[in-house]
Amino acid sequence: MAQPFLKKDDDHDDEVDYSPFLGIEKGAVLQEARVFNDPQLDPRRCSQVITKLLYLLNQGETFTKVEATEVFFAVTKLFQSRDLGLRRMVYVIIKELSPSADEVIIVTSSLMKDMTSKTDMYRANAIRVLCQITDGTLLTQIERYLKQAIVDKNPVVASAALVSGIHLLQTNPEIVKRWSNEVQEAVQSRAALVQFHALALLHQIRQNDRLAVNKLVSSLTRGSVRSPLAQCLLIRYTSQVIRESASNTQTGDRPFYDFLEGCLRHKAEMVIFEAARAITELNGVTSRELTPAITVLQLFLSSTKPVLRFAAVRTLNKVAMTHPIAVTNCNIDMESLISDQNRSIATLAITTLLKTGNESSVDRLMKQITTFMSDIADEFKIVVIEAIRSLCLKFPLKHRSLMNFLSNILREEGGFEYKKAIVDSIVILIRDIPEAKESGLLHLCEFIEDCEFTYLSTQILHFLGIEGPKTSDPSKYIRYIYNRVHLENATVRAGAVSTLAKFGAMVDSLKPRIFILLRRCLFDTDDEVRDRATLYLNTLGADGAVEDMKEFLFGSLDIPLVNLERSLKNYEPSEESFDINSVPKEVKIQPLAEKKAPGKKPTGLGGPPPGPPSTIDAYEKLLSSIPEFANFGKLFKSSAPVELTEAETEYAVNVVKHIFDGHVVFQYNCTNTIPEQLLENVTVIVDASEAEEFAEVASKPLRSLPYDSPGQTFVAFEKPEGVPAVGKFSNMLRFIVKEVDPSTGEAEDDGVEDEYQLEELEVVAADYMLKVGVSNFRNAWESMGPDCERVDEYDLGPRENLAEAVNAVINLLGMQPCEGTEVVPSNSRSHTCLLSGVYIGNVKVLVRLQFGIDGPKDVAMKLAVRSEDEAVSDAIHEIVASG
Repeated sequence: MAQPFLKKDDDHDDEVDYSPFLGIEKGAVLQEARVFNDPQLDPRRCSQVITKLLYLLNQGETFTKVEATEVFFAVTKLFQSRDLGLRRMVYVIIKELSPSADEVIIVTSSLMKDMTSKTDMYRANAIRVLCQITDGTLLTQIERYLKQAIVDKNPVVASAALVSGIHLLQTNPEIVKRWSNEVQEAVQSRAALVQFHALALLHQIRQNDRLAVNKLVSSLTRGSVRSPLAQCLLIRYTSQVIRESASNTQTGDRPFYDFLEGCLRHKAEMVIFEAARAITELNGVTSRELTPAITVLQLFLSSTKPVLRFAAVRTLNKVAMTHPIAVTNCNIDMESLISDQNRSIATLAITTLLKTGNESSVDRLMKQITTFMSDIADEFKIVVIEAIRSLCLKFPLKHRSLMNFLSNILREEGGFEYKKAIVDSIVILIRDIPEAKESGLLHLCEFIEDCEFTYLSTQILHFLGIEGPKTSDPSKYIRYIYNRVHLENATVRAGAVSTLAKFGAMVDSLKPRIFILLRRCLFDTDDEVRDRATLYLNTLGADGAVEDMKEFLFGSLDIPLVNLERSLKNYEPSEESFDINSVPKEVKIQPLAEKKAPGKKPTGLGGPPPGPPSTIDAYEKLLSSIPEFANFGKLFKSSAPVELTEAETEYAVNVVKHIFDGHVVFQYNCTNTIPEQLLENVTVIVDASEAEEFAEVASKPLRSLPYDSPGQTFVAFEKPEGVPAVGKFSNMLRFIVKEVDPSTGEAEDDGVEDEYQLEELEVVAADYMLKVGVSNFRNAWESMGPDCERVDEYDLGPRENLAEAVNAVINLLGMQPCEGTEVVPSNSRSHTCLLSGVYIGNVKVLVRLQFGIDGPKDVAMKLAVRSEDEAVSDAIHEIVASG
């Protein structure tokens, strides 16, 4: 029986294992490799040297060309030995050394001889090595032998040929596809592994032909597969066919479902599980279809094998996200798994129960989890905490017991990610459950008394500054905040000073006491702390309007920080002070090639990332320099370039839409890609017949467009002032083309008028919205007030998933997603998305979207809009209603 693994902290000094490869060096091993040249070979000694060479290769040791060649030639001499064990090592080292084309010839004859040997072990390994090291030319010579090997009576040889075929399909597909008949014959083999490998190869050969895959699945589902491994593969291929044919069949008429259900009664456990998992992952699976799969998974929960218990509970955990009611029958069995020795199984059982449990079972679950939490690693604890947070939002009346549980584990030992997950959960519960605010804030105050993480302390202090003044008794938090000024590092002390100032600004009765505390901070040892204290004392003591003071301390910065930084760097000191209103607010979308890998969705205390700098200021300078457009006023927004021609055409044209309050200017960026032509008097003729609210008022042609030298031509339209007019425009590029002499580069005097049809262009509602983020959406939403709020519900019709619906609405409105809410968790059936922006006329707009799946695929949406102008709130609803 295998010994159990020792824990990290167990004392096992007496049981230290020493590696047999400890301290080996490449030079010494290469010297030892000379034994391959001995007249009397010692098979045992040679095998040991090959083992050391393989170890060096797999540890990343690089051999020079000369060293690799010498070792390879020496190894080829070992073919004269008849020792079976040594011969197998020779095959492995030849594969690892990957000889070059001219060296392969040396071993080819020996390997081909072994491939036709009477010893099956030689044949199987020779096939694997040959297929690994040869190119397409030699492959055609040995193709006949490989076809014979596929249908060989010995399963080891047949499997070797089939696996080699799977690898060769990546490099020489045409050759492997000619083996279809032999592979089809191997699928009927009685040997389990041969049937498994044959089915895998046959499917890969036919994978690009949907009809052929359908025929393959149809023929094999009638019962000709005996191997459990092959049966598992067939189940996966069947699931693929069901997914692909889902769009062409009616609900309830699902093909091959009977086959999957039949596999639930198979004698092999792996087949039963694979079938159950496949049924649970079917698109739009119904409760009736799920029932037999859930039943067998429930039986696996009480299995004596840990791997079956783990597989079952993990699958049920996924099902619980979309069909929690279907999993409730397994709750009793899963409760017994909370005490399972395998912590992964116990964690999955807990999180599944939290998803499927009802309100009455919450207290019982909390008692079981309390004893369980101390035995698991932080990564598992984070999973449990996220599940508890979801449960609390599901049953708000149970917030007291769940909040107490979170505060208790917050005091225990743990790493940063674990503590951050707990703090984020408490913050989200405070925001979403008003009754939990007072107790939640006190728990956070107690936590920062002993918090060792600067980041968490500053974030909690910031949150206290926002929520604390709104509570019934704000004074009780002052002691906790001021303690940080004496007991923490400079970063936390600075955060505490800012939080105290916010209490003084929002609660008049506390202002005298806050003044006293801030004056004490003037003698701090850190510059930042003293500067903040001085700033807030002067601000709070000023005679200015109270609202202005609150806006200064509480107001969100509507400008992307990167834009502000760039503007400050470009500012040249002069008598004229820096104007923050001159900083562009537009958030430029990153090109796809520049996008980084998506990070985790920010939750709780996290904020939206700042956008990259904008080019709107460059556009504004360009347009203001053109007399025809100089009196259009301030530029509101410039769109990203929209391509009007396909790639690699004679002329490349894209357009940028410049939006003014009463005008729209189209900037057509043109490039001539024909070296033998010069274009002159280039204009774009725009047909606005499908854009009734627009009237053309000015245009600026491009005098000359030489080869590969971009130029711009402009067309301006007038529209009703402040109105988000939309429409479709047809575009025709018109120019005079002149031939250019390639030798001299001079153009002919006479030219020919020509036209080039461009793609249509649309001005949409999103063009009138600037993407401007807010640092704290909840705070901005509450400060906006309900006076200009408009709420309505919409049916978005059938959608593939919630993510598609969310993206469609974001693109329609052209607003900036906040707090990572544009990311929709997989299999989610409801989602809330927060958007912010500035509407034409510089009107701030905030939008809260709540999505839910109503029926099989229908998506319903509740839209709440708050803005500084009720007409704008109505306009946003009109955009959604007409979109």
